[in-house]
Amino acid sequence: MTQPARDLEPSRSARDLYGVELRRQRQITGLSLDRLSDIVNYSKTHLHGVETGERLPLPPISEKLDVAFGTGALFQGLWGAVKREYSPRRFDHCLELEARAARIQEFGASVIPGLLQGPAYMRALFAKGDPGLRPQEIEGLVSARLSRQEVLRSDSPPDVWWILGEAALRQAVGGSGVMREQLAALLPLVETRHTTLQVVPFAEGACTLMSGTLILLTLPDNSTTVYQEGPRNGEIFDDSATVTQRVREYDLMKASALPPGKSAAMIEAMMETYEPCEPLRT
Repeated sequence: MTQPARDLEPSRSARDLYGVELRRQRQITGLSLDRLSDIVNYSKTHLHGVETGERLPLPPISEKLDVAFGTGALFQGLWGAVKREYSPRRFDHCLELEARAARIQEFGASVIPGLLQGPAYMRALFAKGDPGLRPQEIEGLVSARLSRQEVLRSDSPPDVWWILGEAALRQAVGGSGVMREQLAALLPLVETRHTTLQVVPFAEGACTLMSGTLILLTLPDNSTTVYQEGPRNGEIFDDSATVTQRVREYDLMKASALPPGKSAAMIEAMMETYEPCEPLRT
């Protein structure tokens, strides 16, 4: 059963404004969440989350809502305001491509990639990254990042290949219990129909990409865009020379990484070095 919607305040955030407008358009057209779900091909649960401000309206939902309600580019415009609240501007285009990609390849040298992060790991990163953030701001960032992971659960998920540096497994973000939980969440995705995960051990020594993050986003038309990020900056490239070079570097990383089975064994071994979270007392 759908839970009652929380109170939204359009003046507080673009995200709340989006939810209010979605509810208003549904009421105008007389559409239930069930009926709208059939029209836009998104689950009722997901639509309810967007309408209550609990989930981000990642593309292409805004385009589908505009078609369903005949609202021109209203929801697409609102999405532009929403994403600016929760992501650095340099990452905006990358988010849009990620939501449409047929294939995603990502390397994380020392941090678990966003599509793999659990909520507790995210909170620890955001809190340390900007100590001035208020708890509600951190929760907004966590919710936004979790919304990106909907792409992995879609009816037609992209093919995703992650390569992690061993440092990403050893850096105790959030403490021992958080890391054990985070590493456990990686194991089901190591080798599936749509996902592959490998680890590059320290024993491999220096590598081309060891200083940051690299994401290769390939769209259904087979065009590829590169997003490369350091500690405080990120750049997007789509020229053929840079794309070809980065794809080759990524392929070399695959060759240096442990195969999926051995990667899983390494993750399990690392889990044993972390203490589990204490159960909540009742």
